[in-house]
Amino acid sequence: MIKRLSLISIFSMLPASFYYAQTTVFAYVKDDKGAPIENAEVMLQNGDEDILADKIGYFQLVDMKPGHYKITVMKPNFENKVLEFDVLANEKRKNLGTVTLYSNLGTQDLGLVLIDSSNDTDEIAAKPTLGLLHSSQDVFSNVASFDLGNYWFRPRGVDGRMSSYMINGINMANPDRGIVNYSDWGGLNDITKYPEIAENHAPSEYGFGGAGGVVSKYTNASSYRKGFQLTQSLTNRNYRYRTSLRYTSGMSRNGWVFTIMGARRWAQEGIQEGTFYDAYGTYLGIEKRFGNKHSITFNFIGSPYRRSTASPMTEEVKNYRGIHYNAYWGWQNGRKRSERIKEGFQPIFQISDFLKLGEKSNLVTTVSYQFGKDKSSRLDWYNAQNPSTLYYKNLPSYWFGREGATSEDLEEGEFLKNKWETNDPNYTQINWEALYNANRGREQSVYYLVNDVNDDKIWNAATHFTYNFGGDTSFYLNLAYQNYNSEQYREVRDLLGGDYALNQDPYASTNQPGKTGLLNETDNNIRKKVGDKIGYDYIFSRQEVNVNPSLKFRAGNFDVFVSGLFSYSSSSRDGKFKHYLYDNSYGKSKEKIFWNTGLKGQVVYRINGRNFLKYNGAFYSQAPYLTNLYPNARVNAVTPPNIQSTVINANDISYIMSTPFVKIRATAYLLNSYHGTDIQRFFADGIQLSNVDAQGNITNAQSAFVTQLMTDVEKRNMGAELGIQANILPTLVATGVVSYGEYTYRNNPAVYFMSDAAGIFPNGETYINYGKSYIRNFKVGGTPQKAYSFGLKYNSPKFWWIGASWNYLDDNYLDPSSILRTDFFVTNPNTGTPYAGVDRAEYRRLTKQVKLKDGSFFNVNAGKSFLIGKYYLLITASVNNILDNTSYATGGFEQTRNVNFADFRRDHDRENPYFAPKYFYLQGRQYFVNLQLRF
Repeated sequence: MIKRLSLISIFSMLPASFYYAQTTVFAYVKDDKGAPIENAEVMLQNGDEDILADKIGYFQLVDMKPGHYKITVMKPNFENKVLEFDVLANEKRKNLGTVTLYSNLGTQDLGLVLIDSSNDTDEIAAKPTLGLLHSSQDVFSNVASFDLGNYWFRPRGVDGRMSSYMINGINMANPDRGIVNYSDWGGLNDITKYPEIAENHAPSEYGFGGAGGVVSKYTNASSYRKGFQLTQSLTNRNYRYRTSLRYTSGMSRNGWVFTIMGARRWAQEGIQEGTFYDAYGTYLGIEKRFGNKHSITFNFIGSPYRRSTASPMTEEVKNYRGIHYNAYWGWQNGRKRSERIKEGFQPIFQISDFLKLGEKSNLVTTVSYQFGKDKSSRLDWYNAQNPSTLYYKNLPSYWFGREGATSEDLEEGEFLKNKWETNDPNYTQINWEALYNANRGREQSVYYLVNDVNDDKIWNAATHFTYNFGGDTSFYLNLAYQNYNSEQYREVRDLLGGDYALNQDPYASTNQPGKTGLLNETDNNIRKKVGDKIGYDYIFSRQEVNVNPSLKFRAGNFDVFVSGLFSYSSSSRDGKFKHYLYDNSYGKSKEKIFWNTGLKGQVVYRINGRNFLKYNGAFYSQAPYLTNLYPNARVNAVTPPNIQSTVINANDISYIMSTPFVKIRATAYLLNSYHGTDIQRFFADGIQLSNVDAQGNITNAQSAFVTQLMTDVEKRNMGAELGIQANILPTLVATGVVSYGEYTYRNNPAVYFMSDAAGIFPNGETYINYGKSYIRNFKVGGTPQKAYSFGLKYNSPKFWWIGASWNYLDDNYLDPSSILRTDFFVTNPNTGTPYAGVDRAEYRRLTKQVKLKDGSFFNVNAGKSFLIGKYYLLITASVNNILDNTSYATGGFEQTRNVNFADFRRDHDRENPYFAPKYFYLQGRQYFVNLQLRF
C-alpha cells in the first residue's frame, strides 16, 4: 500500500507538460559524405538552452508543445543549417531526418570583394559585376564565387542587376541603376553570411528575383550563436586591415535577446597607388519573444565609409607605369591627395514581426526605412585645359603621333616620355600646386572639386506568408511595396583657392552663341561657393508594388515549384534646375507607369535517391531602371522613344548525381532578353551636332558631352556548365569546373544621341536617331565567356586543411561602341556618301571587337582550427594569383571620341592611338589572412 501511494505521489508531482506535451523531435547530423558529426550544437530559437548531438550525430528535443519552431544546427568548420518545422497536437515523435552540414573549410570568411567599375562614370555604362562572395552547396557555384569570381567571372554572363539581394524580406537593390550597394553593410560578414540562395533563375520562397538568383537573409538576433566572436584580418586589397567584434546575449527568461556588432576596414594606402580606405560597420539586433507564436525584431545596420578610387588606363600608360598606376591623385604639401573620393552613410532601420497564425501558417512582416547621402568627388574646370594626366594631349603619344610632326614636336614627345618613364609626379600625377596657381589672383575658380550627390529616402514594406497543406505541399505569398525618393545633384566641394565657381555652361559661347548658358535660369546668383548646388539638381521618384505567389508540391517522383509575379511601378523626375536649353528640365514630369508579370517553374525528377533531372524556366518582364528611363536626367526629363519593359526568357536543364563519393552537376542553359536599353555617356570630339533655336537658326556643336542610347536590344546567353566533386581519399577532395558560354547581341538595335550642348536638333526633338547599330553577333562584354577550374583540398582529421586551384579564363571582350557601327560613322556629312577608302574589309578591320587577353591563375588556401575548452580559434590564409599574372585586364571600354570614319581611322592606325581603349587590370598577387576567435 505504501509503495502504491509513493508511486501515486511521484506521478502527481510530475509537471503538466508530461501529460499534455510529450512530442519528441529528433534528427541525425551528418556531413556531405554521410559521416556523423559529433557535438554539433543545436540552438532552438527562443529556447533557453542548446543541446549537443551524440557520437552518431543524434539529437532530440523533448516535451515540445504544438507550434512552429526554428532550429540552427552549427559546428565549427561547417556552415550553419537553419530548419523550420511544425509540431502538431497529435504527434508523439517527429523525425526531421538527416541534417546535412557542409564544410566551409577553405571558404571561411575570405572577406568582401568590392569590384568598383564606376570610377569613370562618364565613360562606362553601369554594368555591375560580382560584388559579394557567398558560399553554396553546389560545387560549380562555390568555385564560381570563391575562385573564378576573383577574376570578374559572372556565371552565365548574367548582369548583376538581374539578381535580388534581400535582408529581412526587403529587396536591397536601388531602382536608380538596379545595383546593390554592399557598402551599406560592409564589414558585417558575420551578420550576413549563410543566406538562403536560389541559384540563377530558379524560383525562391522569398521573392521572384530575376535571372541572377535570389539571396535572402533574415538577421534575427536569436539566430546567432551566444557569446563573442572576434575577427582580425590582414590583406593587400582595397583595404589592408579589418577588425570586427560580435556579441550575442542569448535568450533571457523574459524573452529578450540582442546581438551587436562593430567592424572597421582601413588602409592608409591600398593595393593601387594613391588610394585609401576607411569604412565602419555597425549592427544592432533586438528581439522580443511573446510566447512560442510571436516575436518582434528590431534591426539597425549602418556602415559609414570613405575611400578613394583608381583610374582605368590605356595600354600606353600601363607600359610606362604598370598595373598599380592611378591617375586620380597627386602630391600636396608632402601628402597624397585624391580627386576621386567616395563617401557615404545610408543607415537602415527595420522592424520585423514573426507570427504563427495556426498550426499550418506563418506570417513575417518587415517595415524598413533607409536614408542618407552618397557622394563621389571629381575635378571640374571652366574654360581651362583638362588637368588629367591621362588627357591625350598630356601623353607622349600625342606629340609623336601628330601629322607632319616637327622636330619640336618630337622633342616634346621625348621630354614627356622621359618624365613618364622616370615617374616625375609633376607630369604623371595631378599637379595640385599648378591648379591652385591657376586660381590664384582671381575670384572665379577655373579649377575646382565637386561632389555628385545621391540623397536617398527609401521606405519598404514586405510580407512573407507561408501555408503548409500537409505532406510536401506548401503555398507562399510575398507582398512588397517600395517608395523611393532620391535627390541627385552636384555641389561645390573645394574651390582650390578661388572664391566661387560659375554655374554656367563653359561651351555656350561656341556651341550656343547668343544664349545665357545658365544651368539654372531660376537662380540669379550664378557664383557658387563651397556647399552650393551647381550643374544639376533633380529628384527621382518611384513607387513599386510586387505580388509573388508560389506553390511547391510533390507528385510521385516529381518535385514541382511554381512562382508568379504581378508588378506595378510608377516613376517620375522632378527637375529643380531650369537648364537654358531644355524647357522640360524644370518641374515634375509625367508619371511613367509599367505593369509587369512573370512566371517561374522548377521540376525535379528523382530517378532514384542519387540521380536527378532538374528543369528551371522563367519568363518575365522588368520595368526600366530610372537611369534608362531618363537617360539625360541631369538636363531634361526626356524618355527614350518606344522604351518598354525588358523581357527575359530563361531555361536550363541539369543532370545531378549526389553520392557520398562523387557529386556532379551538368547543365545546359539558354537565356534570351528582348527590348533592352543600354546607355553610355562620354565626351565626343568631332561629332558635329546641329541644333536649332526658336528662330530656326542652325548652329553646330563640334564637341560635346553626349548620351549614347541603344533601344530594343536583344541578347542571347547560352552555354553549358559542369561541376564535379570527387573524394579521392577520405581526406582528399578534387573539384573540377567547366563553363562554356556564348553571349551575343542578337539584333541591330536603334541608336539615339542626346547632348548637353545641342538642345533641340533639326528634327525638332531633344535627341537624334542615328539608325541601326550593326552589332548583331558581336559578343556581350564584361565577363569571360569560357572558364575552367581544377582544385585539390586536403582535410586533415586534426582540423587543418590546405587547398589549391588552377583557373583559366578566356573569351572576354569589350562591349562594342554602338555609334562606331552605324551608317553615320562611315557617311561624310558634307557629301552624304561614304568617306573615301571605305570598303567592307577596311570597315571590318577598324570595327573589329576588342578581345582581352586570356589568363591562367593559381590560388592556394590553408587553415587550422583549435578548440580549447570553450574557446574556438580559426586561422585561415589564401593567396590568389600566386604566380603574379599582371597582363590580365578584367574589363574596360572603347573611347568613343572620334565618331567619324576618317578621324577614327587616322587615330586607330597610330602606334599609340590618342583614344585607345581604357582597361582595368588585375592587381597582381593578392593575399588574405584571417584570425577568428569565439568564446
